[in-house]
Amino acid sequence: MQLIAEAEQLKPAFMKEVDSHFTEFVNNLVAKSALLDSSSSASLFPASCSEKELLKAKTLRAPPEHGKVFTARRSLLDELFEVSHIRTIYHMFIALLIVFILSTLLVDFIDEGRLVLGFDLLVFVFGKFPVVFCTWLCMFCATVIVPYNLFVRWAQGYCSSSRRAIRSLCYGMLFTLFQTAGLGLGPTYVAVSYALPPASRFIVILEQVRLVMKAHSFIRENVPRVLCSVKDKSSTVPIPRISQYLYFLFAPTLIYRDNYPRNPTIRWGYVATKFAQVLGSLFYAYYIFVRLCIPQFRNSSQETFNLRGLVLCIFNSILPGVLILFLVFFAFLHCWLNAFAEMLRFADRMFYKDWWNSTSYANYYRTWNVVVHDWLYYYAYRDFLWFFGKKFKAAAMLSVFTVSAAVHEYVLSICFGFFYPVLFCLFMCFGMVFNFILNDRRKGPIWNVIMWTSLFLGQGVIICLYSQEWYARHYCPVENPTFLDYLKPRSWSCHMKM
Repeated sequence: MQLIAEAEQLKPAFMKEVDSHFTEFVNNLVAKSALLDSSSSASLFPASCSEKELLKAKTLRAPPEHGKVFTARRSLLDELFEVSHIRTIYHMFIALLIVFILSTLLVDFIDEGRLVLGFDLLVFVFGKFPVVFCTWLCMFCATVIVPYNLFVRWAQGYCSSSRRAIRSLCYGMLFTLFQTAGLGLGPTYVAVSYALPPASRFIVILEQVRLVMKAHSFIRENVPRVLCSVKDKSSTVPIPRISQYLYFLFAPTLIYRDNYPRNPTIRWGYVATKFAQVLGSLFYAYYIFVRLCIPQFRNSSQETFNLRGLVLCIFNSILPGVLILFLVFFAFLHCWLNAFAEMLRFADRMFYKDWWNSTSYANYYRTWNVVVHDWLYYYAYRDFLWFFGKKFKAAAMLSVFTVSAAVHEYVLSICFGFFYPVLFCLFMCFGMVFNFILNDRRKGPIWNVIMWTSLFLGQGVIICLYSQEWYARHYCPVENPTFLDYLKPRSWSCHMKM
């Protein structure tokens, strides 16, 4: 018995030592494999480029690295769900969904005397789906045809052109016009003029942003290859096939490559499971709004505004806000992206990292959404440093934050139908401050607690203020609203009109 007790005492230290050595071994292995992949990478520059020309080509894109290296790897949650302890947490969330369903059914039965199985909220927010589908189809076809043909025509005539700068400028202006007017203004006009409901607007606007980012990546990655081939006086122009471009438009990544690591087979059972989990998450969000949000905010505009009410509103909104955050992460970043990756046999499934272990906001921003972070890092942050110089790292970070905050606020403004820059202020004020205060030097567990606490409060503020504004615009409509009426927060004055 004494030996068993001593063994139990030594077990934590032994496991910690084994874990540290194993982690060091894996990190070294990953670093070496990435080094080999980057050294043999030919996806950015053609094989005909000599080493001397590769050095020259550094002036064509942001040095010193060639870009993201794709490797075959599983999503982190797929690995964690193989552990029974982690799978139990997943089961707990399912149990909470069952409690929400029972609560809604029982309350409706008591109030109505019968079971009410309608989903009027879901029907409303996803309304006018034919308009959404036609808009998406037009956006997608335009993204397939215009950027690809512009690039092909520019690349084929660039080598023989006597005015290369003017040619590049003209084609660049045409591409920019397509990005701003075709993909930018067109879908926004449809969403507003057809008065699409919130979820339908989210589909249109998020697809708009996704296609803009993908078209930019396709041009950004392929133009340097053409310039390199011209410098090398190559007889062939490196133009991707249309099939490669089509695959990229559907692939769950925003970084273009001619080829990606692929899995040998498609697990259709896995695809069906992921889509079922997306559908379950959708109903989960429905019950959260029905049980936790709508009863709280439905009569909020009829109450006198005061500081106590605002504080209570924020703290009462933390639970639904955090649950919505988890659902967005699980449904989109894990289930939706993995389902499309499986159907396309796309092998690199690192769409996120262990953001829940972050002890700094800098690490949280890098690990929450790796797909978008990679695009911002390579095409916003690194290109900014390449253009202005490496001494402007703080300005580059500020520019990335500004672009990200502006796009997030744009999406919410169009989808909700009003401008209320809560998320923009949280991004630019608290997000920037926390990014510098809670930086990568903070490693203790207390910093993880602080990160989660601030994240909870931020979700409460977002749910509370946007919900109040939504109901204020419903209860206090303005006849013949002007442009300024869409910009002024209605929740600040609605209480005085009631």
